[in-house]
Amino acid sequence: MPKRTDINSIMIIGAGPIIIGQACEFDYSGTQACKALKEEGYRVVLVNSNPATIMTDPEMADATYIEPITPETVAKIIEIERPDALLPTMGGQTGLNTSLALEEMGVLDKFNVEMIGAKRPAIEMAEDRKLFREAMTRLGLENPRATIAENMGDCLEALDDIGLPAIIRPAFTLGGTGGGVAYNREDYEHFCKTGLDASPVNQILIDESLLGWKEYEMEVVRDTADNAIIVCSIENIDPMGVHTGDSITVAPALTLTDKEYQIMRNASIAVLREIGVETGGSNVQWAVNPEDGRMVVIEMNPRVSRSSALASKATGFPIAKIAAKLAVGYTLDELENDITKATPASFEPSIDYVVTKIPRFAFEKFPGSPAVLSTAMKSVGEAMAIGRGFQESVQKALSSMETGLTGFDEVNVEGMPFEDQMVLQEGILLGKTAEIQTVIDKAMTRELAIQSPDRMRVIAQAMRFGFSDVEIYDITRFDPWFLAQIREIIETENILKVQGIPRDELGIRNLKMMGFSDARLAFLTGNTETTIRNNRQSLGVVAVFKRIDTCAAEFEAQTPYMYSTYEAPAMGFSECEARPSNSKKIIILGGGPNRIGQGIEFDYCCCHACYSLTEQGYETIMINCNPETVSTDYDTSDRLYFEPLTFEHVMEIMRVEQENGTLHGVIVQFGGQTPLKLASALEQSGIPILGTSPDAIDLAEDRERFQALVTQLKLKQPNNGLAHSSEEALEVAAKIGFPLVIRPSYVLGGRAMEIVRDQTNLERYISEAVVVSGDSPVLLDSYLSGAIEIDVDALCDGTSVHVAGIMQHIEEAGVHSGDSACSLPPYSLSEDIIVELKRQTKDLALSLNVVGLMNVQFAIKDGEIYLIEVNPRASRTVPFVAKAVRSPIAAIAARIMAGEKLKDFNLIDPANIKGFAVKEAVLPFARFPGVDTLLGPEMRSTGEVMGFDSKFHRAFYKAQLGAGTVLPKSGKVFLSIKDEEKDATLLELAACLLEMDFTLTATRGTASFLAKSGIKSVVVNKVYEGRPNIVDQIKNGDIALIFNTTAGTQAVEDSRSMRASALMDGVPYFTTISASHAAAFAIKANAKGDIGVKALQE
Repeated sequence: MPKRTDINSIMIIGAGPIIIGQACEFDYSGTQACKALKEEGYRVVLVNSNPATIMTDPEMADATYIEPITPETVAKIIEIERPDALLPTMGGQTGLNTSLALEEMGVLDKFNVEMIGAKRPAIEMAEDRKLFREAMTRLGLENPRATIAENMGDCLEALDDIGLPAIIRPAFTLGGTGGGVAYNREDYEHFCKTGLDASPVNQILIDESLLGWKEYEMEVVRDTADNAIIVCSIENIDPMGVHTGDSITVAPALTLTDKEYQIMRNASIAVLREIGVETGGSNVQWAVNPEDGRMVVIEMNPRVSRSSALASKATGFPIAKIAAKLAVGYTLDELENDITKATPASFEPSIDYVVTKIPRFAFEKFPGSPAVLSTAMKSVGEAMAIGRGFQESVQKALSSMETGLTGFDEVNVEGMPFEDQMVLQEGILLGKTAEIQTVIDKAMTRELAIQSPDRMRVIAQAMRFGFSDVEIYDITRFDPWFLAQIREIIETENILKVQGIPRDELGIRNLKMMGFSDARLAFLTGNTETTIRNNRQSLGVVAVFKRIDTCAAEFEAQTPYMYSTYEAPAMGFSECEARPSNSKKIIILGGGPNRIGQGIEFDYCCCHACYSLTEQGYETIMINCNPETVSTDYDTSDRLYFEPLTFEHVMEIMRVEQENGTLHGVIVQFGGQTPLKLASALEQSGIPILGTSPDAIDLAEDRERFQALVTQLKLKQPNNGLAHSSEEALEVAAKIGFPLVIRPSYVLGGRAMEIVRDQTNLERYISEAVVVSGDSPVLLDSYLSGAIEIDVDALCDGTSVHVAGIMQHIEEAGVHSGDSACSLPPYSLSEDIIVELKRQTKDLALSLNVVGLMNVQFAIKDGEIYLIEVNPRASRTVPFVAKAVRSPIAAIAARIMAGEKLKDFNLIDPANIKGFAVKEAVLPFARFPGVDTLLGPEMRSTGEVMGFDSKFHRAFYKAQLGAGTVLPKSGKVFLSIKDEEKDATLLELAACLLEMDFTLTATRGTASFLAKSGIKSVVVNKVYEGRPNIVDQIKNGDIALIFNTTAGTQAVEDSRSMRASALMDGVPYFTTISASHAAAFAIKANAKGDIGVKALQE
C-alpha cells in the first residue's frame, strides 16, 4: 500500500554516544532513516546527544536536538514538537528503551504520538526473556534450557537445575552488558549480580551452556502485507561463548546444509510474525549443536541491530532505509532496489562472494584486564572485506585491521622455546628433543584454549607446529571446514618459504586469488613489497573489480559499489566491472576500523568531503573498509571501493581510476593516521595529494624539525627532548626533571603515553612499555602540572587563516584531550589570552603552509602560553566544533583543499555563539574489570556527547546527563584531594555542596584543610587505614558522589579499590579538581530551575 498520509511529522531517537556494543552503525541507520523519511516529505525530528554523527547535521532533519537521551528530556521535546509518530527502532537499545519508557510514562498517549515500526507489545515480547521463551514455545521452536531470575534468590535456586557452566544474559541491554559465562559458583554469583544490575528491569536469563555450538544470525525484513525476506545469513567463525560482536563472522553462512538453511530461514520469519514486528529489520540469533544438529533460537532484536549495518554493506540492501519506508506504510514490492534499479526490494538478496568481518580490540589501553573474550562485548570497531572465496576474503580482512597485519602473520605464544631449540621438518616446526616438544605442545594448547582476539591466527600458528585439524577442533570447536581453509593457506606459505615466489603468471595469480597480499608474499619469500608488485604487474597479474549487485549477477548493478579480486581469465580475459568515468575525480581515503583514538569523528570529515565536493561537480571516490560507517554507504560518494587501506590495494584502485578521466587529487588528511601513513608513498608514486603536503604533516610530527619552527616563531614549549636509546632517555629526563610526559613518536590517541613521576617508573616504562630505538624514538616533555589545556581548530588556504573554534579543557593538562571534557567558547580565559592564542595559531598555520584543517593544542600556566602539539589535518574535535559553532568546517576544508579560497565562504566567528557547548567523553571502564578508572595521557574513551545551554554549568550538567552520569540532588559526598590542590577551588566546591544541603565526608588530610576554613566534614578511613572505610561506605550505598584526586604512585594504588567500587556500584566520581568544581556548580545550576531544550536549527 502507498505511504501513510495521516501522519506528517516523525521523531527518531538516536543511539547517543559511541559505546562498546552500540557504535557508529547506528549513525549509519539513523542517517539512512532521516534521509528516507525526508525524501517522502515527512517532517523529521531527531534527538541524539552525540555531535560526532552525520545524523545530527542540521540538514539531515527538520529539527535536530543534541540533547541527553533520557525519557524526561525527550518528553520535553515531544511537548514542543508534537510529532505524529515515533520511530523507535533506529537508535539501538537506547532508542528502544527510551521509547518504551515514554510509553510507560504516558507521554505518547498524552501528546497522541503513535509508535511505528514496532509496537510496545512486540518490543517487550522480544526483549523480555520470559515472554520471548513463551512465544518460541508456541511456535514449537526450541530454546536453550533456561531459568528467568529477577533476584539473587532466584539465581541460587536455578543453579541446581541449569548446572555449570551457565550463560547469564541480562534483559533490555546491549552488547551482553553485565552478562558472561560462569564456570564456577564464584563466577556465577558475580555475573548474576552484574546482570541484574545492568538490566533496567532487573531480569536475567540463565541459560544452559551452549559453549562450542555454532552460532548464526539471520537479518530479516518484514512489511505490513506480511512479505518477509532474509536479507543476509551470517555465520560466526568463533563458536558460542564469544559475543557475536566480538566474533569473526562471514556472510553468507558457509557451513549450513541447504536443508538446515531453509529450516532456519523459515523459522526466522516465523519468529518475526509471532513476536509481532509489523515492519522493518530484525535480527534473529541461532545456535546449532555440531554433534547432532540440534537447533535452538537464542534471541531476537526487534530493531535495526549492530549486524544490520554489516548485512547492508555485505549485500548492498539498505536495511535501515527500507525499514524506515516500511514503517510509514510502503510494502517491499512497492520499493525499488537502489543497486539494480530493476528489481523491487522484495527480491531476496543473493551474493556470489564471501564477506568477512573481523573485530578490532583495544585491550592494550586497559592494562590489568585480560585479553579474553566472552559473552559481554569488548570490541571497539571492525573491518570488513569482500573476496570471491573465504581465503581471499579473510586474508583481505586481516590486512584491513590497521594493526600491522599482512595476512596470517605469525603469533608470539607465551612459554614457547627459543628458535635454536627447534628444527623445521617438512614445513613443521618441531622440538629438537622430546622434552622441548612437550613444552611446545603445552604452550600451544594453553594458547589455543584461550578465547583471545587473535585466536584464528593462533590456530594458524598451531598448524605451523604440527597440530592436526582434529586436535585444534577438540580444543577450539572451530568448524572443520574453516580449519581446512586456513590449513591450505599455511601449507601454501610453507611451499613459498622453500621454493620462493613463482615466476609464472598462473602461479602468482593463484596466490593472489587466495588473498595473499604483496606484503605477506614479500615477507614469506625474503623480497621487498615493491619487487613482488613489479613482478606481478609485469606478468599481467592485476586486480579486477566487481560490483555489489544484491542478486549474484542476475541483474546488472547500476550503482558503482565495488571490491577487488583476482580471477582466472575466461577465454583469455578477466572482466573488470569498474568502468571508470571520464570525470574530474577526487579520491578520499577513509579511516578504516574504528578504534580508541580514531573513531567516528574522522568518518564524519570524510563524509563531508564527499558531500561538498560532489556539490562542486567533482566525482567523489571513497575507499574504506569499515562497515559501520556512513562513508561506506553506497550513496555517500559517487563511487565506493570497499577495500583495505594499504598501499597495494589503494594503488590498484588508482591504476584503474586513472585509465579514464582526470584525477584531481587524493585527500589523506581526513581519515586520521590510517591514510596519513600512505601519504608519502602515494606522493612518491606520482599521485597528487590535495591540501597540506605530506612533508608539512611530517614536519609537525618530527620533533627535531618542529622544534626549529617553534624557535623561529619564538613560541614557548615545555622543556622537552628526544631520545633514540634507553640511555639517552635517562639523560634527557635528568635534564628536564620530574614529573614528565613520555610517549613514542607518531602515535594517535596517546598510545603508550604516560606521566612519569620518578626514576623507578621511567626505567619501567623504557624496559616494558616501548622499544626505544633510532627508528622509534621517544619524546619527553616537562609535565605542566595544573595547567589549563586548550584545543584550537583552524582553517587555512595557504594565505589566510580562520580560527573556527577555541576549546578550553575542563580537566587540567595531563588528561588526554580525547578523554577531557571541554567547553566552547572557553569559560574562564581572559580576552588577552584568546587574542594571543589566535595569533600563535595563525602564525603556525601559515608557516606550515596548511591548506585545509589544522588543530593546535596549547597549555596555559601562570599566564604563559605553551605549545603542546600541532596536527595539520582533521582532528577528532571537528564535528563538535561544527555543531557548537553551526559551521560546516569539514566541508569548507575539503573545498579549500580542492583549490577554493577562504574569502569565498561565509565563516562564523566562534566568539559570536550565544551560550556554551560542553563536550564530555564516554569511557568504557565497566567493560574492563580490574582496570583503574583514573584519567591520564593515554586516551581510553570510545565516544562523546554534547550539552548546550546559555550558561556554562548547565551545559556541563547536560553533558554529564548525556554521558550517563546522573548527578545527585542530595546525599553524602566524599572528598579526597591531593595536597597541591587544597586551595580556594576546593573550598568553593565544598561551600557550594553545603549550600545545597549535601553532607561532606573526607579523608583526614582533606577534612583538616576544610576545617581550617570552618567547613565541617566527617572523617572516613582510607582503605589502608582500617575498617569501616570508604569502600565499605560505597558498598553500603551511603555515598552519592565522589571527588578524588591523587598524586604519586603509592596514592594512586591506595585509592584504586575505592574507584573500582564506585564504578561497580554506579556512584558518580570525578578524578580531577577542575571537573569536580564544575560538577558541584552544575548540580547547583540544575537545582535553580528546569533545564530547557533547543533545536540546532533555531
